[in-house]
Amino acid sequence: MSINSQSDIAANLQVGPTDQGMVRIYLQAEEIDLPLDFDPEEATEIAEELLAAAEAARSMGKTGGKPKKPRR
Repeated sequence: MSINSQSDIAANLQVGPTDQGMVRIYLQAEEIDLPLDFDPEEATEIAEELLAAAEAARSMGKTGGKPKKPRR
């Protein structure tokens, strides 16, 4: 499966700090419980990647395709 493959799998996602000073991303789906722990610096990098991906997706518009060129 690639990043562009659609799926019918439903999942729950939780994000929060652990008592060990880590940031946990907890993914729960049918027959899957997956806790992923990251140090705060890694979590910040992940957050930045999510923001960049959201901006790229937003620039593609609702029809998909190539990102729109920014206006100047």
